Amino acid sequence: MRISSSQYFTMNVETMSNQQASLANMYAQISSGKALQTAADNPLGAAQAVALTAQASNLAQYTTNQSSALTSLQQEDATLTSVTTVMQSIQSLVVNAGNGTLNDTDRTSLATQLQGYRSTLMTLANTTDSNGNYIFAGFQGGSQPFVDNASGVGATYAGGPGQRQVQISDTRTINVADPGSAIFQSVSSNESTPVSAGSAANTGSGTIGPVSVTDSSDPANSSTYAITFGTTTTGTPPTTVSSYSVTAQDPATGITTTVTPPTPYTAGDNITLGSQTVAISGTPASGDTFTVAPANTGNISDTDIFTTLDSLVNALKQPADTAAGQATLQNALTTAGSKISNTYNNVLTTQTAVGGREQEVSATQLSTQTTSTQTASNLSDLVSVNLVSAISQYELTQNSLQAAQQAFAQIQKMSLFNYLSS
Repeated sequence: MRISSSQYFTMNVETMSNQQASLANMYAQISSGKALQTAADNPLGAAQAVALTAQASNLAQYTTNQSSALTSLQQEDATLTSVTTVMQSIQSLVVNAGNGTLNDTDRTSLATQLQGYRSTLMTLANTTDSNGNYIFAGFQGGSQPFVDNASGVGATYAGGPGQRQVQISDTRTINVADPGSAIFQSVSSNESTPVSAGSAANTGSGTIGPVSVTDSSDPANSSTYAITFGTTTTGTPPTTVSSYSVTAQDPATGITTTVTPPTPYTAGDNITLGSQTVAISGTPASGDTFTVAPANTGNISDTDIFTTLDSLVNALKQPADTAAGQATLQNALTTAGSKISNTYNNVLTTQTAVGGREQEVSATQLSTQTTSTQTASNLSDLVSVNLVSAISQYELTQNSLQAAQQAFAQIQKMSLFNYLSS
């Protein structure tokens, strides 16, 4: 095959132009450190690089979210630890208040101390984070969650009902704050006990003890029981004795039925209420009433720790220099003790859940860090230049171009006219 001079020049110029273009591309890669200058360099690699870059961006945001979530959970955990410490002090005070050797002045002093604990608890319930948001305000982080009632008894929750959430991975969104109403105005369904109480209108010296539960699954335990004292006539010759009757109010229908007809009363004997028992001691007067109710009756005042403490403060300030006064105080202490214990258990349950979420976020952080490292490595393999290899290739291509240029310069002199003229 014969190659004309025109074809020869064209092919050599094209070859050298391609080599110069390759050198320019290599130089751009070496100077920028990027192997992919345009999508045309490697269409498949460019598409993969875009996907990996998006993934890296998402992982970076998840890392930020995880740090924020962990900080919020750690602050809530620390605050709940302080709450449990205050609650333990309150429980000790309640036990101390039941000491029969105390006089009215001593109990007034305890009431003042209890008011201090109550104020501390209110401050903790209104804790803010570093951004000034209330951690127990639910969705309304900018609003103070708890405000004292104008009546001087209890507090109103002004925060939101929901839990603030943060997405920490593609498939997981985690709660980072619990609403204060679920902590300070609620009780744990599994860790609470029924509450016994004596009516403030009682005139006798009867006192009711805490409730014992033999079967927590018995539906009858959900009823509110009223134990009412009176008198009944028994025996021959007829004798009038103190007696009690028991009624139960169904929580679903509100219907009240008699479950125990008038029964002679013996101080200290257990009274059966469904799968629960409670003992009443002392000498109740005719017409005196005692109640046993589930820990959560649906009435916030029954589960609001601030209402409980305010009621106990008032009870401690009342004179207790008579048998009836002593009984009223003892019944108030028993009721408050059960409610405080239920709230304390609820706080512990919440704190356990918060600790579990902290562990989950920490584990997700480790997983995200591993994935981020692998993603960065894969992206680097796609777009980064191996400088040693690239420089070597650049030198080789440059030498090839120089050799081609020199050869072309020599070969283009090999013309028939040059030989004829000589």
